[in-house]
Amino acid sequence: MNVGVAFRRNALRWPGADALFDVGPQRRSVTWAELEERTNRLANALRDRLGVSRGDRVALMVANRPEVVEVLGGVTKAGAVYVGLGFRLGATELEQIVENAEPRLLFTDTEHLPQTAAVAESCALEVWNIDGAPYAEMLAAASPSQPSSLMDVRPHDDFCIVYTSGTTGRPKGVLFDHARVLAHGTVTALEYEIDHSSRYLLQIPHNSSVNITIVPCLMMGAALGFRDSRNFEPRGYAEIVERQRVSHSFLVPTQLMRLLDRLPPVEDARLKGLITLGYGSSPIPPERLADLVGRFGNVFNQLYGMAEIASIGTMLRKEDHARGLAERLELLASCGQPSYSVAVRVVDSERRDVPPGERGEVIFGGPYTMKGYHRDPERTAESLRDGWMHSGDLAEVDEEGFIYIVDRIKNLIIRGGLNIAPAEIEQVLYRHPAVLECSVVGVPDPGWGEAILAAVALKEGGAATSKELIEHCRSSDLTSIKVPERVEFMDALPKNAVGKIAKREIRDKYWQGRRRV
Repeated sequence: MNVGVAFRRNALRWPGADALFDVGPQRRSVTWAELEERTNRLANALRDRLGVSRGDRVALMVANRPEVVEVLGGVTKAGAVYVGLGFRLGATELEQIVENAEPRLLFTDTEHLPQTAAVAESCALEVWNIDGAPYAEMLAAASPSQPSSLMDVRPHDDFCIVYTSGTTGRPKGVLFDHARVLAHGTVTALEYEIDHSSRYLLQIPHNSSVNITIVPCLMMGAALGFRDSRNFEPRGYAEIVERQRVSHSFLVPTQLMRLLDRLPPVEDARLKGLITLGYGSSPIPPERLADLVGRFGNVFNQLYGMAEIASIGTMLRKEDHARGLAERLELLASCGQPSYSVAVRVVDSERRDVPPGERGEVIFGGPYTMKGYHRDPERTAESLRDGWMHSGDLAEVDEEGFIYIVDRIKNLIIRGGLNIAPAEIEQVLYRHPAVLECSVVGVPDPGWGEAILAAVALKEGGAATSKELIEHCRSSDLTSIKVPERVEFMDALPKNAVGKIAKREIRDKYWQGRRRV
C-alpha cells in the first residue's frame, strides 16, 4: 500500500463525489474520477517527459489552492518524493531547502514565479508554472492510464519531506515514508471522525498539513477545500463553512481568538455544520476555551505533538473539554492524553519517567516517528535517540496521564538562578479581557540575568496600560519574581508560517549583539 493507491480506490468507490471543492463563489469542484485522471496524467508526464525517477524529490511552492492535491498525487504515483514548501520562504531559506532536498524540479504558480527565479538560476533547477499553458498542454498530452510506477512503490519508500519553519536555525527536512504517514493518517481519521462524507476546509498552510489533513482525507475519501492562509478573516471563514457544508477544519489559537472576538454572535449559526474543529500549536487559556465551547458547541479537539511525529502525540478530545467544563476546569490547561499507536512519556535527564506533579521533557515513540532529518545525521542523532523523539518541551503529567506543557525548555527565563516558564505568565495575561495575544520573553538584566517582558496585542476596541497589566499579574497567583517588569504593545505579534507566535523573533530584538546563555 502507498498513498497514491488512495486516489484510484476513491475513484472506484465514489467517482462522482467531490474530491476537491472550491471556496470561491463559482462553486467549482473536482470529482474523484477527475482527480484520478489528472494525477495519472501528471505522473506519466513526470516519468515520460520530465525524466523523474523513483526516489527523486519534486517540490511545490504555492499558497493554498486545490492543485496542491493534484501535484502531490502525481508525484506520489510517479514514485517520487513530495516536498511541499511554504510560500513565505525568504531567499536564504529557500536556497537552503533546495540544497538539502535537491529536487529534480519545482512546481509553482504565477504569483510565486518571481520568488523562485533566483534559486532556480543558482541551482540550475527546472521550474514549471502550473498556471501556464505549457503545464496544461503537458497534462493534455500525457496518458490518463494508471502509471506502471504506482504499484512499484513500497510502504517503506520515501513519501514526503516536511520542512520546519526554521525558527531555530536552518530549516530541517523531516522525512517520512508511506508506512509512517498511512499509520498516522489512520490515527488522525479516528481522532477527528473523518470519513468519506466529510468536507474538510484547510485554513492553515498546506505544507504544514500534509500529515494531519491531506493524507487522512485521501485515505478516507473526504472532500478537501483550500482557503488562503493569509489574513484570516472570521466572517469570510464562517461564510465558506456554511456555503460549502464544511464538517471539519483546523485553526491555530490566534485564529480561534479572532473567531471568538470578531465574528458577530448573530453569525454563529453559520458554523453549526462543524463536527470537529481542531486546534493546536500553542495553548488556549481555559477561560477562553470555555467561551469557545459555549458559543460554537463541543466540537473542539486539541492536538499536541511536533512535525517530527507528524503532529499528533496527545489529544484533548471533545469529551475531555466537556468534562473540564463540567467538573475539572484544569483539564482544559492540559494537552490531553496519548493518542492511538504512540507512546508519550515525561522523563528526567536519565530518561526515567517522572512521577505525577514533577517536571521533565516530553518524548515520543511510535510507528509514525520520522525516519530522520533528510541528509542531516547530526541533528537526527541529537533529537531521535534509541527510537525516542525528544521534543524539547518541559511538562508535568497527572495520575490520569493528562500532560500539562510548562514551556519549551529553550524558552525558560533564568532570573536570579530560578527557571521561570513564560507560558505560566501568558496564561495569566490572557485572563485580562483586553488581551488578544501575548508572548512573554526574557530580556537582558544586569542584576538578575534576565528580566521579564510581555509583548501584548490588544483586542479590537480593547484598552489597557502597561501598569494595569503588570498589576493584573501581581494580583494573580504568580509569585512576585514572575511578574513582568515591562510590557510592550504591538498591533499584532509576529507569527511563523503556521500562524504560531514567533517568540524567538520577539526575544532576539533584545539580545542583538549579546549571547543568551
